Amino acid sequence: MKNSDKKRILVVEDEIHIAEGLKLNLTLQGYDVNIAGDGGAGIQLWKEWHPDLIVLDIMLPIIDGIAVLRNIRLEDEKIPILILSAKSADDDKIKGLSYGVDDYLAKPFNLDEFLLRIERLLKRADWYKENQVIDENSISNTTYTFGANHIDFTQSTAVCKSETIHLTEQEIRLLKLFIANKGKPLSRTKLLEIGWGYTRETTTRTVDNFIVRFRKYFEEDSKKPVFFKSLRSVGYMFDHK
Repeated sequence: MKNSDKKRILVVEDEIHIAEGLKLNLTLQGYDVNIAGDGGAGIQLWKEWHPDLIVLDIMLPIIDGIAVLRNIRLEDEKIPILILSAKSADDDKIKGLSYGVDDYLAKPFNLDEFLLRIERLLKRADWYKENQVIDENSISNTTYTFGANHIDFTQSTAVCKSETIHLTEQEIRLLKLFIANKGKPLSRTKLLEIGWGYTRETTTRTVDNFIVRFRKYFEEDSKKPVFFKSLRSVGYMFDHK
């Protein structure tokens, strides 16, 4: 719960001198700032502290910035995220934008430009909140159908095999991850990083157990899966026509 009217900014940056410098300058602008030194800590602070904006480096220990971005976007599509990275290659920018980053600034950067981008992102987020309208077509984003299965993400339920299943929060996150990457191989490591947001307390066996569960829910024959396929030496892939 927020106790201040100040906008909260989470800086996820492992270079401490850069992180502290950003914190100082953002604080001088009237923001409430917190720092995370690695990807795992960044995800935990995002969940616990509820920032209004995230400044995110790509090259991070534990979990890289792109995995952090994808993890957050599974749950929150609206929080402004600014990638701040030494990487300036076009493919890195495209990858970040494709996964839902709002802005991108390469190091070294101009401090005044950085502060203006932060201000603009926060103002735009406030504008969207104030002018939010209900889209009659938005229901398509809260439900998903494949085969004879129908998932309602709002109600956390799935109708399959003529029965209704109540899905856990983690099941919902993994289903969203698979659906967002339909037809694309996902390694067990990447599923752990993006789906759970950390790797220390989970193992690849954890992923396997969830796949077994999904096949029991959604496949006609769990021993001959059509939707949740195993890829030898790779991981898993979700697919349907």
